[in-house]
Amino acid sequence: MTSPPAKSYSAVFLDRDGVINEEAGIIFQPDQLELIPGSAAGVRRLNGLGIPVIVVTNQPAVARGLCTEADIGRIHDRLKELLKEEEAVVDAVYFCPHHENADDVRYRCVCECRKPRAGLLRRAASEFGLDLTRCVVIGDRTVDLQAARTAGCEAFLVETGYGGSDGKCAAVPDRTFSSLAEAALFIEQCQTPENEP
Repeated sequence: MTSPPAKSYSAVFLDRDGVINEEAGIIFQPDQLELIPGSAAGVRRLNGLGIPVIVVTNQPAVARGLCTEADIGRIHDRLKELLKEEEAVVDAVYFCPHHENADDVRYRCVCECRKPRAGLLRRAASEFGLDLTRCVVIGDRTVDLQAARTAGCEAFLVETGYGGSDGKCAAVPDRTFSSLAEAALFIEQCQTPENEP
């Protein structure tokens, strides 16, 4: 693993599918969600740093009429339950239900919150009082990396899920890790006292 830089992070943003839970296409029911082995341990390691761990995720199931926003809430409740079983916590979950080609016309729009745009990151930063230049986004898709770039965050790619193979954006990661657990270990190493601003 590469040596950590002389800096620390004030928050970590995580994509959901393919980073925390197994990539399973469009998830529209709680029982479809299964954690990637080791991902809860990665979240728990980040929790130990005392910084916010925030999920930012596109959820087109709503736009496609497969479920409601309330159903997405229940899926996220399930995510939190599974993490809690392994003593891990996410501080907040922000999701985009929109799509420009949505089947449900109520969600058909070009919004600012759908990654690769950075609306979810900016909203979270406003609500948590974060400096986005001191935050990192961990994702498995190029749209996650592009959202990070647009917001001014560092961009880490994990090789779980799509592993960057979606190819929807030309964004290149600052660093690549095999998993969330490995990325969390790197971030922990960056938070040493001598690296504190």
